[in-house]
Amino acid sequence: MVSRRTLGLVAVVALVAIAGCGATGGGSDGGAAGGYEQATGVEADRAQEATPAPTGEPREQAGDGGSGGAGDASGDVVNTDERAIIRTGTVAVEVDDYESAQSNLTSTVEGYGGYVSDSRQDRREINNETWVRGELVLRVPSENFDALVNDTRALGEVESVEVNSRDVTDQLVDIEARLENLRAERDRLRELYEQANTTEDVLAVQRELSDVQGEIERLEARQQSLENRVAYSTLTVRLEEPRPTPNRVAPDRWYDTPVLSAFMQSVDGVVVVARAVVVGFAFALPYLLAFALPVVVVGAVLWRVALRFRAKE
Repeated sequence: MVSRRTLGLVAVVALVAIAGCGATGGGSDGGAAGGYEQATGVEADRAQEATPAPTGEPREQAGDGGSGGAGDASGDVVNTDERAIIRTGTVAVEVDDYESAQSNLTSTVEGYGGYVSDSRQDRREINNETWVRGELVLRVPSENFDALVNDTRALGEVESVEVNSRDVTDQLVDIEARLENLRAERDRLRELYEQANTTEDVLAVQRELSDVQGEIERLEARQQSLENRVAYSTLTVRLEEPRPTPNRVAPDRWYDTPVLSAFMQSVDGVVVVARAVVVGFAFALPYLLAFALPVVVVGAVLWRVALRFRAKE
């Protein structure tokens, strides 16, 4: 009889917890099941944040069974008076010297309380001339994100700038509500565990407790990931030195010039001469009209007069 009563209590607790999570989640998905679906993106978020923020107090681990830790730490971020915004950006800049620009950018981000989470660079070569290009991923406190973008733009000639924002306030509120219900369910299961008298009852409660604890840990990891991305914005900076322009070497002797190149140069010369003639005529035409035309008219009149005198003789 004890076994059946205990198992019945376990079922009632599970149903109550599922109903509570469904009510706070605002959707048709149940409490624990819905939390599991939302928590599946933890690994992807961790991949974007391989390096944790160097400042700030470490969070308590969820595996110790405590109900404080991550849940209490999220209170400031989930405040409805202040939206939780994840800001990211990409800036591409052409710089005169890659090493100098990288050093200045590293000093700048550290001055803002941030750090370089990732970087890469490669050296290219054309006709024995080299140039360097690379990429830096910067993490900076969100309040200094705009200042960092402006300082990055000042490094050289800006090729492109892209800034994005994503509001995750609702996600954090939903995660906190689910965590609250799951922690309450965990406490009730612990009470049932203390009351279990048979091995069968103990194993049944342990399975339920393990599932709930695993769901809590996944949601807390998701919550921590979002809070870190809200607190520290991410800026990806692409730096590249100017690519060297290949210099055309003139031939030592004129007859070493390729035939096609010689022909095209001759065509260009003809075009230049023709254009010079047309432009010169345009410049001379007003003078011709102003001075030569009167001379021609006077000459024609004198010629006619001379012809008349000859005719009379």
